Amino acid sequence: MKVIIDIVPNHVARNYESISRPDGIEDFGASDDTTVEWARDNNFYYVVGEDFEVPEFPDDYSPLGGEAHPLADGQFEESPAKWTGNGARAPQPAFNDWYETVKMNYGVRPDGSYAFDRLPEEAREWPIEKHADFWAGKDVPDSWTKFRDIVLYWTAKGVDGFRYDMAEMVPVEFWSYLNASIKAANRDAFLLAEVYNPSLYRDYLQLGRMDYLYDKVGLYDTLKPIMRGEASAAEIAPVHGEVLDIAQHMLHFLENHDEQRIASPGFAGDAEKAKPAMVVSALLSQSPTMVYFGQAVGEPGDGDAGFGDPTRTTIFDYWGVPNHQRWMNGGAFDGGQLTDDERALRDFYVRLLNLSKDPVFAAGMYAPLESGNDKLFAFVRWHGNARRIIVSNFDDEESHEIALELPADLVSDWQLSDGRYILEEQLYGTNGSRLIVDGGKGNAMIRLGPLESVVLEPGRQEIVRHTSFGSNFVPPRHIDVWLPAGYGESDKTYKVLYAHDGQNLFNPEWSHYTRTDWGIDETLQRLIDSGEVDDTIVVGIWNTPDRIAEYYPQPFLNTVTEEARRDIDSMMMNGPAANAYLRFIVEDLKPFIDANYHTRTGRDDTVLMGSSLGGLVSWYGLVSYPDVFSAAACISSSWPWTVVMADPVSRDSFVRYLRDATPPPGESRFYFDYGTQEMPGRYEMYQGLVDDVFRARRYVPGELWQSQRFEGAEHNEQAWSARVHIPLKFLLGTDNKKE
Repeated sequence: MKVIIDIVPNHVARNYESISRPDGIEDFGASDDTTVEWARDNNFYYVVGEDFEVPEFPDDYSPLGGEAHPLADGQFEESPAKWTGNGARAPQPAFNDWYETVKMNYGVRPDGSYAFDRLPEEAREWPIEKHADFWAGKDVPDSWTKFRDIVLYWTAKGVDGFRYDMAEMVPVEFWSYLNASIKAANRDAFLLAEVYNPSLYRDYLQLGRMDYLYDKVGLYDTLKPIMRGEASAAEIAPVHGEVLDIAQHMLHFLENHDEQRIASPGFAGDAEKAKPAMVVSALLSQSPTMVYFGQAVGEPGDGDAGFGDPTRTTIFDYWGVPNHQRWMNGGAFDGGQLTDDERALRDFYVRLLNLSKDPVFAAGMYAPLESGNDKLFAFVRWHGNARRIIVSNFDDEESHEIALELPADLVSDWQLSDGRYILEEQLYGTNGSRLIVDGGKGNAMIRLGPLESVVLEPGRQEIVRHTSFGSNFVPPRHIDVWLPAGYGESDKTYKVLYAHDGQNLFNPEWSHYTRTDWGIDETLQRLIDSGEVDDTIVVGIWNTPDRIAEYYPQPFLNTVTEEARRDIDSMMMNGPAANAYLRFIVEDLKPFIDANYHTRTGRDDTVLMGSSLGGLVSWYGLVSYPDVFSAAACISSSWPWTVVMADPVSRDSFVRYLRDATPPPGESRFYFDYGTQEMPGRYEMYQGLVDDVFRARRYVPGELWQSQRFEGAEHNEQAWSARVHIPLKFLLGTDNKKE
């Protein structure tokens, strides 16, 4: 626990009198020459020859709400009158002047000129010791030394720092003098100041040697209307951008004694509305964050203090803070009297503030992200190898989904290669997502509930992209390797599933057709977790513009009529290329995968899968390389491309080839299926022809061969996704046994 004292250097009470000054020390003003308006060593300014008069009160104002009090008589003796705390020079200040206070004189003449030495511009770069050296031996105004003696008195008693009220109303040279004196006594002293003119921020930090300034007119004044639904969250980034160079010195807050309580009707009316703003305040920069007492349990400040604004909490000691007192619980300080809502709110603050101590937030870099939504604010922080993506939803009624883009320069800085990463949520751990890096740019689809924030850490790369993977046989293409949870955490080895049309397997963003992916990753992970299939990685092989040729077996073309052959050939650039495509898989890709991943390399652990034309090439790959692959799943295979059913010669030729190419039962395992709405009737008819061949080869439905019919299923990724668990269990099931 550290102690910070509030110091008000610009003004003191009109009836100020010290009750604890050491012997021989005078009160402020005790030796002032009151016959002049100003003298350098006077502590106050005077209205010579005139007495102070209490301001005229508006008709609707009564001190203490009309409560009787001996001091509420409208009289106060002060002769001659002093200048009022906010600089008002009339003997009778206006009602809105700070008439209870008088202004201190720090050697500033009434015309604004200075009666003390000024700091040179290069002092901005000086260490604190050189500031002390600059003032050593210099004659300074009397108020300077009195205030120095006050703060050093408290520093000697173990006070850890000071909060300076309205510091900008006091010359910056005084602060250089005072703060250098404090730091000489306690190098670690905490010095916080109110400076609400942004053009002066750097002067008071660099010349005045403040540690921190309130980020009030910037961040706080921007967040408040956003929380109230009156402004766009897009305003946060430019406001914060104005102080990026000094961000680590700007204190963030959402409540203090001068501001309305968040839960008060005059502000937001609900403490929950602070959550997104609090995430931004605490995590936006290297700035410290202040939580005012009672804020973390939703104190509304709605009681009747007897005077002033009921939306604030008075600083006077007769006033109570009920929500905070429930947390104090009679001195147990355990929250024993909190309501469930208050306890949950405090849990949020505890989680957030503990999270903010992580070096990625305490010392990391910052960049805003474009959300494209007035209710959402997104930004990133990073430090060393730590990276975080933060998104907050300021909407208290609606959920929002955001397609968040990480620009290429950020992805490069973060050294993220193409692929897909798990985004692990750090605040509550319940709203993770996935980051997809494609072509050097990052994208994440994130859904946020009302007032929800997420703090996302890019974690394990579950899909590794091998961009434009080259080959000796076919044009280059992307290869995506999906890795199940726990991959690489032990010496475990994995089966390998080689799947065609790789861009359609894992992410709708990559799918070329229906913008729906197969969801193989989620399904396979679930099956692995349940123990229904063996540990497996998936190698997704992207197709190319020459997909038809690469997936079409040459022998099929030899079985059709001349007319059909011309039709099929017209859809290929250079005729069937399945032989070359399979050589690419067997001779280029598989050796690379086995060399770079923890695989089981034998045929029993290597299988193929594809749909439509990908089903054809899966069958063809298995019969062409039975020593490499042990099984194939041929989903909605495009047999209508391979045989002209109406021509007996073609049909017989196809059946003869298929029968000769299919190995006898026991060597390989085959899975086929189709949907009844795929070219209605035709897929069922053609698959029936294939099934007849397998029966003739004495295959029995079971572990070595399956052919399934799916009523109402169409020819698309959505249909295949719905049933992909079936071929996966056939190919990779832990209970598969050869018959």
